[in-house]
Amino acid sequence: MPTPSLPSAAGCTLHDAGHEWDAIRVPRSIGLAAMEILGARCGAVVDDALSAVLYFFVPTGTVEEWGVGNTRALGAGSTVAIPPARRTEGPGPHWRMCPGEDRWITDPAALRAAIQDVLSPRTGTEHAAESAS
Repeated sequence: MPTPSLPSAAGCTLHDAGHEWDAIRVPRSIGLAAMEILGARCGAVVDDALSAVLYFFVPTGTVEEWGVGNTRALGAGSTVAIPPARRTEGPGPHWRMCPGEDRWITDPAALRAAIQDVLSPRTGTEHAAESAS
């Protein structure tokens, strides 16, 4: 049984993952770059600048097959601070991408591809470094 939502001092509410969604916690710099790659395919995203992480919401069950380096999948037993509907800047957790009626969930395959693209070495970078020396 899900635990009740608990309000925080910042007006956020703690919600259990693993019921309506799972969440993927990503370092902020990687998450911002992934959001740029995803564009309109990006669902709701919570920005917790104090912890330097972003939270992407994915379908329930995604944690079981996630396994992407530099990220952490959060399912049942984990909580995420959900900001008030209109909070789009800090202090505290806020919406980097506000949810809409159909905009909570990011496709996990698209998110995985975007994160892997951010983390992969850039082709030609080695050659450019060699040319500069």
